[in-house]
Amino acid sequence: MKRLLLSAILLAASTVFAAEGWQTDYKAALEQAAKENKPALLDFTGSDWCGWCIKLDNETFSQADFKKFAAANLILVELDFPNNKPQSEEVKKQNKELQAKYGVEGFPTLVLLDSKGKEIAKNTGYLAGGPEAFIAWVKKAAK
Repeated sequence: MKRLLLSAILLAASTVFAAEGWQTDYKAALEQAAKENKPALLDFTGSDWCGWCIKLDNETFSQADFKKFAAANLILVELDFPNNKPQSEEVKKQNKELQAKYGVEGFPTLVLLDSKGKEIAKNTGYLAGGPEAFIAWVKKAAK
């Protein structure tokens, strides 16, 4: 019984925060972006099968410079399409709807939204150059 309860709690927690700083609830993230007057970054990823997504995570999103910049300047939203990681049906449905809304045809795709939820930049495919290139992309788009 305790193991079942723990599993349910962990699954519920994973649908709110995908990884450190990353949310999975799109609507809550947009509300936070509006409240904090920050852009939102949508990361459409195949976190457990997409080689370029994993490379982007390792070379950019896992780095201290990215984490510091993101914490101060962005609301992070992971929209994952995994093969083997568990997701609630609600998260799967949300992610498919957002994939259609933003015309995502490949992974990774990054969509930057202003604090009101309007798309201001989109990058399909791997964004090379680590945190420095990513930060430059955000700053250019947010002008």
